Amino acid sequence: MENPPKFYGFHTFAEPGCPIILTASFRDNIRRFLQECASIEGYLINGMPLWRTFLVYESKGTVLPLYTIEENVEDSDRPFCDYCRCVGWSHHFVSKRKYHLIIPVNDQWDDPIDEGVFDLQTHLLHGLIHCNGFGHLICINGIEGSSKFIRGKEIMDLWDRICTTLSVRQITVEDLSKKNKMELRLLHGVAYGHSWFGKWGYRFCHGRFGVKEHNYKSAIDLLSSLELDQIVVDFSFVKACFDIKQMIQYYRNMSGSNLVTIRDLLRFLFTVKSTTSMTRSFRWSSKFPTKFALMNRSFRKEKPTKCRKFSNVAAKMDSRWPVRRLEHVSQVIVEALKEKRAAKNTGSSGMTRQEARDAARLHIGDTGLIDHVLKAMTNVIVRDHIVRCSVNRSTKVLEYTIQDLKCEDEKQSLYPSKVEKPFWRFCLGPGRSVYNDISCLYKNVLLGYPECESVDCAAQMILHSKHFVKEFPFRNDDAESLMFICILILSSVDLKTDLSYEFTAMEKVEVPLYATVGDLKKAVEAAFRDTYCVLDRLRVTEILELEEVEDGEVLFGVVQSGMEIHVKGYGTDTESSFLRYEGGIEKWTVKCKCGARDDDGERMVACDICEAWQHTHCCGIEESEAVPRLFVCEACCTLLVTTKIPCGLTYDYGPYVEEPFV
Repeated sequence: MENPPKFYGFHTFAEPGCPIILTASFRDNIRRFLQECASIEGYLINGMPLWRTFLVYESKGTVLPLYTIEENVEDSDRPFCDYCRCVGWSHHFVSKRKYHLIIPVNDQWDDPIDEGVFDLQTHLLHGLIHCNGFGHLICINGIEGSSKFIRGKEIMDLWDRICTTLSVRQITVEDLSKKNKMELRLLHGVAYGHSWFGKWGYRFCHGRFGVKEHNYKSAIDLLSSLELDQIVVDFSFVKACFDIKQMIQYYRNMSGSNLVTIRDLLRFLFTVKSTTSMTRSFRWSSKFPTKFALMNRSFRKEKPTKCRKFSNVAAKMDSRWPVRRLEHVSQVIVEALKEKRAAKNTGSSGMTRQEARDAARLHIGDTGLIDHVLKAMTNVIVRDHIVRCSVNRSTKVLEYTIQDLKCEDEKQSLYPSKVEKPFWRFCLGPGRSVYNDISCLYKNVLLGYPECESVDCAAQMILHSKHFVKEFPFRNDDAESLMFICILILSSVDLKTDLSYEFTAMEKVEVPLYATVGDLKKAVEAAFRDTYCVLDRLRVTEILELEEVEDGEVLFGVVQSGMEIHVKGYGTDTESSFLRYEGGIEKWTVKCKCGARDDDGERMVACDICEAWQHTHCCGIEESEAVPRLFVCEACCTLLVTTKIPCGLTYDYGPYVEEPFV
């Protein structure tokens, strides 16, 4: 006989004591939760059992299904966790079970779960929790514009209550949330000092491209402290000056308080709603449409682009090659472009990056040097020619083109006094649309601050900080049992097989009030065996805090509930076990020049000499390019700089990247 479905209130589910009180560790709490708060379904997903709990959203008259799927790692075709790897948890022991908590998108609430459920990013909620209590919030999506509207905040509140009730330990999230194409981790970081998930206690966990927590905090402090008066001054020489000044003045008048920094302005904008009454009270409404239309019309004209002499560019490049070698390569590329133009008998024919690279390799053997020069070959003057790099409208591929300097002089000035970044304008003026005003600040101030490298760098650091984590506090609510945080100390025999990772296995263990020391040892053994694959044969030999206490002695009165205890054991299967670390069985080293020393989820390439992995982005390999078959990093190239050749000469090697055959 099938169990009847379980129904609970959406906004009250998993509140303290509702529907049940759970005081044990996550591995025990999730089992009791499924037993008492969910009904098992009559089918399996790839051999995995699943349960369903119904959540009633009373005000909208809808019922949401919350599915829980238990994945046995030993039977899974994906036993390792990519989410752990990308947040710096590669060294965690592989947990025996994973639990997926899923609320499907609203048009699938009445459909059975199919096999590809784990790969979808459209779920209202998808969280994964390992049986050791570490987990990941994979996706969260609020539904807007329908009768079944559920805000992302409401779903996030539900998820946080579930995690607290089940006594999880740590949960990570990759913050990819956007609003009107704006990255919320940048907007909320500047406005509130944390990401959108920071409302629920999520803090910095792991940054891309070597960004550390102190870099992230410094970047937020720098951007949030930009003074509005100084912004007006810095924008005074660009077209955005009028709009930025009017916006700041408008919202200062509206707020009734002194808005000093951009953080003050953004916080105020987040509290303001664009209403009809606001639009009607806008004094300048009759003047702005015509004025803004004229300004936008003039802005559509092509703007002169600044060109610089390549010799000046080369002198400022952070390069290990001398300037004369860089100039020589640029001249070779120019000659190749001239030949291509002459062969086509047209003044606009260009060369793709690969074509320019191949042409230069006929004369220069150092491909690393060629790549280094090609990066800077855009809007530069080489002798009597201008080299530009732009996207071909028909092929959608970057192309290098060449123009005669004297022809370009007739069109425009090569050296305008100021270089302006693209400016995003208001549609109808400040106050008409708050989202439009926020977008204008986002694109012009946060991402396009004029001639200020520190602001640009700070914005990129925040955008590179996508992984956040929340640590849930240890709870000891049950007065009728003893709780301990048990830290496992492995023997030297177990550790000798792998010293590359340092992971402290730590589990919450519960025993009755009048349990003995021997009972505690057995409970610790059972807890670790039930949690980790490599500890399936663990034998606990000693508890350091109780080493002078006999196994038959009662714990009550000897040790205090809630304390940390250190246990020694042996019998771990770290040498033969395939399921050892969440990062997988392959041993690899990350050593990128950006400072990264661990995988952060970005695309990487391994050096064929030192075998260290580095970001393709940091090595100058574009996202659109395939990873080369043969790659030698700059560090290894430096070791080869003075390599002797049999004839007594020396050859100057550069970073070598061999392009794959097409």
